[in-house]
Amino acid sequence: MAGAMTIDDIRTIGVVGAGQMGRGIAQVLATAGWNVLLVDVTEEALEAAIRKIWEGVKKAVEKGALRGDQAGSAMALIHPLRHMERLREAQVVIEAIPEEPGMKRALFAQLGQVCAPSTVLASNTSSISIASLGMASGRPDRVVGIHFMNPVPVMRLVEVVRAVETSEYTVQLALDLVRRAGKTAVVCKDFPGFIVNRVLIPMINEAIFALEDGVASADAIDLAMVEGTNHPMGPLALADRIGLDTVLAICEVLHQDLGDPKFRPCPLLRKYVEAGWLGRKSGHGFYLYGDRPVANVT
Repeated sequence: MAGAMTIDDIRTIGVVGAGQMGRGIAQVLATAGWNVLLVDVTEEALEAAIRKIWEGVKKAVEKGALRGDQAGSAMALIHPLRHMERLREAQVVIEAIPEEPGMKRALFAQLGQVCAPSTVLASNTSSISIASLGMASGRPDRVVGIHFMNPVPVMRLVEVVRAVETSEYTVQLALDLVRRAGKTAVVCKDFPGFIVNRVLIPMINEAIFALEDGVASADAIDLAMVEGTNHPMGPLALADRIGLDTVLAICEVLHQDLGDPKFRPCPLLRKYVEAGWLGRKSGHGFYLYGDRPVANVT
């Protein structure tokens, strides 16, 4: 693509959505030296995000991953915004709103109108079709998946997802961005669940079935997987960290799009989400969160 933008041309990156994933992405990008426009609909969400990002960079300083002056510089590069008009300044925009297909398609349609024609649009979706977002945007060749893992500042892997109309130029730019941000990139096709969630979510779902069937307690299931398979965290504790609502949403996408009953969400998972037991973010999931986690009884 003659005269195409390169990684060195990227000065400003937009991040839409200031929740757990969006603020983590903003922190990583600002730490790497990019100007970040962090957009959300409420002032409260933006204020909470800036507080959490500051806590995150302070932790990085304490661990020796950042110098004190770098932490201050990173915070100065993050600009919280309630409206999307300034995203026209961005060379790349990464969407990190809730995992709801209709909401994401509507946002990409809006981004396609607001952003400059040259802007690359990326989604942090963990399971939703990148092709559908590309079609909504009106620029499918410049739409790509850039799926960070949670927690973003800690986890190294990023899935770069290529839809059928995503150009080679767009994929390469995404790979360069991920690597410059200090992450490890893998390229995969636009298929439900991509790589990680295609493998991980059925394992978590099966652990929930085991809990529902009374095979063992939540503690025992997690301990068995940590000590028996050398996983750093048990599947139920991991589900609580991800958010049970997000786990359910991914299960439903896999079940619907692949049509295989093995992806059917466990009824206990649905019951917990309906009760508002979403894991760490609500203080109540398969464990209770406070001074000391305590396993729930089904």
